[in-house]
Amino acid sequence: MSKTEPRLKQKYRDEVVPMLREKFAIENIMAVPQLKKITLNMGFGKASKNKGMAESLAAELSLIAGQRAVICRAKTAAATWKLREGDTVGAKVTLRGDRMWLFLEKLVSVAVPRIRDFQGLSPKGFDRRGNYNMGLNEQSIFPDIDLDKVKEVQGMNIAFTMTGGNDEHSRELLMGLGMPLKKLTPKKGAA
Repeated sequence: MSKTEPRLKQKYRDEVVPMLREKFAIENIMAVPQLKKITLNMGFGKASKNKGMAESLAAELSLIAGQRAVICRAKTAAATWKLREGDTVGAKVTLRGDRMWLFLEKLVSVAVPRIRDFQGLSPKGFDRRGNYNMGLNEQSIFPDIDLDKVKEVQGMNIAFTMTGGNDEHSRELLMGLGMPLKKLTPKKGAA
């Protein structure tokens, strides 16, 4: 039984790498930016006080990622937030390899087009080291989630970790893979 390679992984290798090498005059193949991992984080907020709700949200995150979510607990107490050490505060999943590529394909081709009044993802999510962060307001845009079973609408953060260390190279990489990033607008007064 042969295992098929994810479509976006093939696209990266066959189309995006040659495009990046040509556009940025990269001679060494190892210097081409690569997607290393995708991390999904979901902070529970008020749901952290309700154990059943926290478990339900962690299960939904696991469904979205296709991998079991890790429950995150508070390391220290914070009286301002009525938080005790050891309280459940969120869940996270780190995707690598084929699962990462499959999740990216689902995000780009199914989930993002379902966002209401969508006008493109913010180009301001880059961290000057070539990594990209984006937030989603609700988990229900993913097809894995049964809307009838959603107890609480919850947002999440998605972090893309890339090699290359350059925002411009990483932006071109993500756009080559089909991420609908808005165009950068020049600053006022810039020549």
